[in-house]
Amino acid sequence: MSQVLRVSLRTARTAQPQTALRRFLALDAVVTGANGLAYLTASGPLGELLGIDAALLLELGVFLTAYAAGVAWLASRPQPPALGVKLVVDLNVLWAVLSVVALFTWLEPTTAGLLWTPMQAATVAGFAVLQWTALRAVPATR
Repeated sequence: MSQVLRVSLRTARTAQPQTALRRFLALDAVVTGANGLAYLTASGPLGELLGIDAALLLELGVFLTAYAAGVAWLASRPQPPALGVKLVVDLNVLWAVLSVVALFTWLEPTTAGLLWTPMQAATVAGFAVLQWTALRAVPATR
């Protein structure tokens, strides 16, 4: 288990499933937002380091920053709507799968890119698992 997931599980320990869910969403928003901002502000150098087109990283940065803002909004709700959380989980799974597919089909990454791409895909997949598990623990509202 990655260090991020271990820290997340310790941080989320609570008797309130709603609180754990909000914490996992918030962690996702922070990590995704930081990644998006890095792609936005340093797409050229990161593109060279990872062997990924700088224009693609810039576009991903815009998407990730906006996505992180939406996830942060969900995390700020006292009771995040289940449909919104399910959408985040689905998009996280999709991102993880597409990252791996891209790695083997159209990207020509450097060694750093070969390490980075599956690592970030695993992190995002981990967020999906944590969020889905926490959502399932939340009692359904009537």
